[in-house]
Amino acid sequence: MSPHPLRDLPQRAGFGLKPEHYADVLAAAERGAPPAWAEVHPQNYFGAGGPPHRWLTAIAAHVPLSFHSVGLSLGSASGVDDGELESLAALCDRYEPAMVSDHLSWSNGPDDKFPDLLPIPYSHAALDHFVCEVGRVQDRLRRPMLIENPSRYLAYTGDDWDEVDFLHELCRRAGCGLLLDINNVEVSAFNLGRDPAPWVAAFDPARVGEVHVAGHSRKDDDIGGTIAIDDHGSAVRQSCWDLLAAFLRRTGAKPVLVEWDSDVPDYATLMAEVAKADALLVREPVDA
Repeated sequence: MSPHPLRDLPQRAGFGLKPEHYADVLAAAERGAPPAWAEVHPQNYFGAGGPPHRWLTAIAAHVPLSFHSVGLSLGSASGVDDGELESLAALCDRYEPAMVSDHLSWSNGPDDKFPDLLPIPYSHAALDHFVCEVGRVQDRLRRPMLIENPSRYLAYTGDDWDEVDFLHELCRRAGCGLLLDINNVEVSAFNLGRDPAPWVAAFDPARVGEVHVAGHSRKDDDIGGTIAIDDHGSAVRQSCWDLLAAFLRRTGAKPVLVEWDSDVPDYATLMAEVAKADALLVREPVDA
């Protein structure tokens, strides 16, 4: 894998770019106050041209981009889809994003693509497979990527690895980094009956290249319990901010993304959440 020239992703708070906010972002840039950085789902820009690319080209002139893929399906038994990877590579060549990431999950079957990020077992075989597929993607993109910890609604029996150890070993063997989604830890911990604080504390800050925070919902299930749903449809919970603050005290500033993907608010509301993350990045002293 030969090195690829990158713009640095600022160690500031960014936001998930949505069409509802294209004009607001450009207006902020014209005022000399653009957001520090923006994340986009590259699959939304796989078309050759049209309005999405006109907007993104204009915004990319002012704002560094992070590409957060939702379609590589690294955990599928058949491996990454060649067409998906080639489309991502072409988009990376076109926009030169500061970061590229995807998920510790699968979503493609032999004849179907599923609209979800499905969990993998933390087995030796799954780890070997993931190392191979991440290496394949990185070689094609000519850059390292980040892998995001999943939100989980169940756990497999007989796992060979704890989630954090699995991800650390993946990084060691594949040469990738981690995207630590703190909201995903909260969702998983709630659904699996665990404490999220030691879970977050177990991540090696040196492996983490980007951090996500978001809101989630909690709903009653059909058997008398409650389940946490990773819907990114509300403001970040205070418990998630507290976990982020504790992590930043260990690691210092990192690029932090505020995700809000459903029931998307107006630009001012979203930027107020971004400002909360920026305040933590400035305020939290690093533990000695």
